[in-house]
Amino acid sequence: MTPSKLLEQPYPGRLFIVEGIDGSGKSTQLDLLRKWLMNQGLLVVSSEWNSSPIVRATTRRGKKRQLLSPMSFSMIHAADFASRTYSQILPALKAGAIVLADRYVYTAYARDAARGVNRNWLRQLYSFAPPPTLAFYFDVPLDEAIRRILIGRPRINFYEGGMDLGLSPDPAESFRLFQGLIRNEYGRLVDEFGLVRMDATDSLVSQQQHMRELVRPYLTGTAHTSGAGIGDALTVAGLMGHYLGEGAGLPAVEHR
Repeated sequence: MTPSKLLEQPYPGRLFIVEGIDGSGKSTQLDLLRKWLMNQGLLVVSSEWNSSPIVRATTRRGKKRQLLSPMSFSMIHAADFASRTYSQILPALKAGAIVLADRYVYTAYARDAARGVNRNWLRQLYSFAPPPTLAFYFDVPLDEAIRRILIGRPRINFYEGGMDLGLSPDPAESFRLFQGLIRNEYGRLVDEFGLVRMDATDSLVSQQQHMRELVRPYLTGTAHTSGAGIGDALTVAGLMGHYLGEGAGLPAVEHR
């Protein structure tokens, strides 16, 4: 997935993804982008990391009992990603929809490598993933990201803080060290895969304007809705079994 390959579109749909360490603000920007696209009458569906029902219960149980090794953690997330790719992402792209993904394969590349999993092995494991149209990396200084996270969360979870790695007995310090390792891995990925680096310390408005400017040229030929409700649009596109409709306004799918 070099920068040139990001421009290859084997399907009529488009795949826009956001990446970044915790506290980078990527999810907020993706939600703003989603609302903007839907207001233009585009058929938009979303996919989130670690959200497949197939592995959700297993992941929850493994985390609660602290049973997950770096490799088992990696394999569970790969199973989740494979499930979502073949049941949600690919059908939507084939139907001409815009898919917005909050985290993609680069999350696995960064987090799993930070846990010591072999980088080349990870790239082979996820080699089936369709290349994104655009991949945004929200770059934020580590100290700023930690400040944002610790303000909004009462406590740091065991795996979220990298406590399984024995970095520090203090959860907050372990979290800081773990996020630092992940951030270093993202630095590698930006160059390797041509991720679009976003300044996550810039204003919300400026970041969003920049995203829209970069996304806009890729919207031609994607599926639109015309009329009443996105649930109808998903049904017409053959996607209702893959997604729960979200938002308002829009039914029959058309390509412009």
